[in-house]
Amino acid sequence: MTTPTTVPNPAAHNSPPCAAATCHRGLRDHELADGQLLCGPCVHLIGVWLQAELPRQITVLEASRQRETTGASAGGRAAHGTAPLPGRDDVLNLLGPAAWTTVHDPYGQAPADQHGAVPITGVLTPWVRTICETRRWNPPQALTPQALAAWLARPHVLNWAARQPWAGDLRDELDALMRTIRAATRLRPRRRPVPQPCPRCDSLTLVATDHQLYTECTDDTCRALFTRAELALAAQLNIAQHGAVCLTKDCTGTTHEIPASRHPTRIHYCTPGAPAAGTAA
Repeated sequence: MTTPTTVPNPAAHNSPPCAAATCHRGLRDHELADGQLLCGPCVHLIGVWLQAELPRQITVLEASRQRETTGASAGGRAAHGTAPLPGRDDVLNLLGPAAWTTVHDPYGQAPADQHGAVPITGVLTPWVRTICETRRWNPPQALTPQALAAWLARPHVLNWAARQPWAGDLRDELDALMRTIRAATRLRPRRRPVPQPCPRCDSLTLVATDHQLYTECTDDTCRALFTRAELALAAQLNIAQHGAVCLTKDCTGTTHEIPASRHPTRIHYCTPGAPAAGTAA
């Protein structure tokens, strides 16, 4: 069972796709009525990146500035043609400063001087500046990555940005930034299989990801999204329709906990040949 907000099937609804090139979902009717160019899951995911994951990743980056030192495998000292950097260049690039305005290079040497990933502030600052100049909003008082991310994640800022022509570019750039950061920290959101059939395609392909509002079906022909409350309701309906619940004392079935909004829903599935529901043990 799904709701119009979570089943990404743009062909069936004849709706335009989400503006993000890295998203395969279609826009729902309420999103189109609100003028959104990004789907609801993408808007929520941007907020998760900026508010939950990015601050934690920055903490790890700040503790990873120095190179790891290990002894040479064959003993002795390793020889280098040039002296190595005292820190990790990939981390220093990400944590490095970035200009608030466009840098003008009259000598044309900027491309040769730039190496590695764009700093976090270099990705976030242009978006903050674009929004501030367009809406005449005050920028954050500090230009640290944490302050910039918190400012972009404000609900009124994010909701307005989701309706702009460049909303897809914002989502794609932040997606690329998070991938670069995760490659440096080796920390990625944990993905866990959900022990429940997909309410739409009936496949055991549901996956829950840390900090994300939706549980996703990873079947390529489905790709549906469900909230925890929707999965709990689907499980309850499955029990009511198919009698999957067993009330006998000695049944050898298995019990799964389906995450709900506050308390998990316990679902008991009978094994073949077990006593029917409600019969005496």
